[in-house]
Amino acid sequence: MNVLELSVRNLLRNPRRTAVTALSLAVGFAAIALFAGYTATVYESLKSQAIYGELLGHLTIARPAYFEASRQEPTRFLLGKEQVGSISSIVKSEFPGSTVAVRLGFSGLLSNGRASSIFVAESLDPEAMRALRGPRARASGGLDEKSPQGVTLSRGLAQILNLRDGSDGAVLVSTVTGQANASDVQIVDTFSTGNVATNDKFMFAPLSLAQSLMDVQGQADRVTVLLPEGTDVNTARHQLADRLATKEDGLTVEVWQDLSIFYAQVKALFDRVFAFVLAIVLVIVAMSVANAMGMSVIERTREIGTLRAMGLRRSGVIRIFIAEALVLVSVGCLLGAVLTVGITYGVNQLDISYRPPNATEEVPLVIGFDLIKAGFGALALTCIGALASLFPARRAAAQPIVISLTHV
Repeated sequence: MNVLELSVRNLLRNPRRTAVTALSLAVGFAAIALFAGYTATVYESLKSQAIYGELLGHLTIARPAYFEASRQEPTRFLLGKEQVGSISSIVKSEFPGSTVAVRLGFSGLLSNGRASSIFVAESLDPEAMRALRGPRARASGGLDEKSPQGVTLSRGLAQILNLRDGSDGAVLVSTVTGQANASDVQIVDTFSTGNVATNDKFMFAPLSLAQSLMDVQGQADRVTVLLPEGTDVNTARHQLADRLATKEDGLTVEVWQDLSIFYAQVKALFDRVFAFVLAIVLVIVAMSVANAMGMSVIERTREIGTLRAMGLRRSGVIRIFIAEALVLVSVGCLLGAVLTVGITYGVNQLDISYRPPNATEEVPLVIGFDLIKAGFGALALTCIGALASLFPARRAAAQPIVISLTHV
């Protein structure tokens, strides 16, 4: 009889204890898998929001330190008209089918004729904005090619100034040389930024309007690139950086993860919470397995002595108990996987929604699958289960044969 078959028979000798221990393991594994699946959907949602909602695209090309010091010295980080054209040509040649959006950021005051409010704006061509929005292009928040003075406001900003689609307003900004400049604008659309902190001050404007207001005809401060689907972002970054180094020295290429502070902060938080949940589950698993194996050692002391008297080595006794623990953990993980699938399906069918902190709109509660984290959790449970069984197994194997045979 091999060790695996013997382990299964030993576990079935006390089905109640085995069932309770396996159930605790199943619940622990399900907790890990469900939380990992939930965080996977959160990460995917945040990724989509960063790339398409914040219009970060996949890559951003700018001068070094642009994101740290551009507000203090805007003229230092501007890209010339010829340089913008060269960058666009290089990107198109390296990645055919990609979207290249020339960008210019600015800020100022927006007025409805009676009251004013500050705004922070991003400008780009309407067609490029539609391409950058990708799957969100059908939603509100676009620019109109037929309206060169048309701007899109965040809903909070529109509400503050009581502006609606079709309303007229005026903007006041500073040029790059510090002069005041103003222009009439027309509101063509409103949108939600998804964040309370920015929903009352954000604006999208046509690139030509921003260049006129800031007196930088043909210039921009960065270029955003949306790569074709399936392109590896990090590989593309290095490839594009190498090509730009030979043609346009003094430029840097940043990936969207480095520019989306919110994504990085939320991911770091959830990764730490996952580690905390995993640690708690591992402690519970270790205690459950150690308790089950310890009780089994006490009940089978005379049996262990008999096996040792028949010639079974101490290492053989240890192998039997470790095998029992591994079988127990495997069954628990299998039951946990079934439980995870059932709960995931049930939650996703209930169409539950909630409003995250600092968000302006509700989002659906969706649980996905993260096979990597679930697999890592199963491996961790298996290792902890084997280690937890090692101490009672070694204690059983080390006990003298005579004492084991006379145990009552």
